Amino acid sequence: MAKAVRRIVTGHDPQGRSIVQEDGPPARVATLGGESGTTFHELWNTSSTPAAIDRASGEPAEAGISLLPPAGGTRIRILDIPPDDGSVDALPREAVRALFEAIGAGHALAEDPPHPLMHRTETVDYAIVLEGELILILDEGETIVRAGDVVVQRGTSHAWANRSNASARIAFVLVDGKFEQGLGG
Repeated sequence: MAKAVRRIVTGHDPQGRSIVQEDGPPARVATLGGESGTTFHELWNTSSTPAAIDRASGEPAEAGISLLPPAGGTRIRILDIPPDDGSVDALPREAVRALFEAIGAGHALAEDPPHPLMHRTETVDYAIVLEGELILILDEGETIVRAGDVVVQRGTSHAWANRSNASARIAFVLVDGKFEQGLGG
């Protein structure tokens, strides 16, 4: 069992002084792909930039888990990725598509990928490895990322694999983006 994720949200009291508005686990946590799947801890999203800063509203409401941030917005999440057990490589393409459809991103899947979970989103993602070790898989090569490493993912096709014998935890900040003409899929 992975260590619990704690979300602390600040706000303002009626006099405009800073306060802790929420302190506890994130409201939305889901494991995709069964018991040995990846756990999504959805921490916060914004629905526009600049983001609204008010006295005490909560996170903009969302149902379920969405891979992408809202249009013009941002998303922060933590993923717990268990060690690969071979089940991902054995998934039929239709099952992988169903997993991505469940998070609103069936369109993001790569065709004929080097890894079954290869996908591409129109976002800039800041990925910070918090615990463990992962493999970042790209169209041309792979690189090992370890605790403390930061990946700036700029709308490229990619997948994550955990080829170690321990779970890994990675934080993502996703920023809605726009592909340069001729670069989009």
